[in-house]
Order: sequence, then C-alpha cells, then structure tokens
Amino acid sequence: MFETFDFDLIFRERSVVTPLVVIMCGVAGSGKTTFSQRLEKKGFVRLSIDEEIWASRGRYGVDFPLEKIEEYKKEAERTLRTRLIKLIQEKHQVVIDFSFWDRARRGQYKKLIENSGGNWKLIYMKVHPDDLRKRLAMRNQHFDANSFPISEELLTSYLEGFEIPDGEGEIVVEN
Repeated sequence: MFETFDFDLIFRERSVVTPLVVIMCGVAGSGKTTFSQRLEKKGFVRLSIDEEIWASRGRYGVDFPLEKIEEYKKEAERTLRTRLIKLIQEKHQVVIDFSFWDRARRGQYKKLIENSGGNWKLIYMKVHPDDLRKRLAMRNQHFDANSFPISEELLTSYLEGFEIPDGEGEIVVEN
C-alpha cells in the first residue's frame, strides 16, 4: 500500500521553525491510519480519535454502550485539539488521523493550525466504494482501537455525507 506515493511531498515540508501538520481526509477504510502510521515512523506525532477513545473509555460496544460513541468522539476530539495546539507550539510534526469528512471542519483545523504557528498539508485518500466495502469486511473481523465496526448502512451514510476536497490544497492519494 502506498508504494507509488512520493512521501517526499510531505517530508520536504517539515521544518524545525514552523511545524507541519498533516490533515488526513477520507472515508472509513480508506487507509488513513496506515498512511498516518508511516508518517509516525518518520517522527510525526499521530493523533487519533479512535485510539483516544480506546485508551480513555475502552472498547466500543463492550466497555461502554453504543449510544455513548458520539459523546466520547466529541470528548476525544476536544482532548486531541488541545494536544495539537501544544504540539505545534513545541515544534512537533503532527499527523491528524481523523476522517475530516466536511469542508467546514477542515477549514477550522487549517485556521487553528496556522493560528498556532504551524503549516498544514491536506491528504485525501481516494478509494472506490467497492474497495472500501472489501476492506471494511476484513477490518470488521479485528478487534482493536482502529477497527470500529462499520455496517453497510453506516458506510452508505458516510459516503453520502462525505464532502470530497476540491480546491482546498489537497494532495489526492489514489488508494
């Protein structure tokens, strides 16, 4: 995965003066976490809502009731947003492993990053819906922080609500 992607497009933007924040964007199963983990291995600090919930609240549907997930997502995002600002101020390179499905939220984070002293790169993981379905069927067999179960109904709602970046300074990764 990502054999043809030129990671130097990202790595050459790193700076000790103005830290780089990579904003991941894509539907569940598009490869955001795998891509983010590659950056993490190169020194980026990775922020993940799913992993924050796993660490603070436990397993979805096991350690907490299903109806709490939206509340816990908001709580985790507030925590990670505060951490992001601190990391930028401390000059760390960061990758935000969220879905960023809507243009307005992407814009808010770009502004937050710039106002905190950082630069950003938006990475859009473009994947055909049939490939997403195959990946999610396999991923739904796992049980870890990054394998939140996605039903066909939920995937359909994600696909219908997703605002594809266009003219937002995005780098498109065909995955």
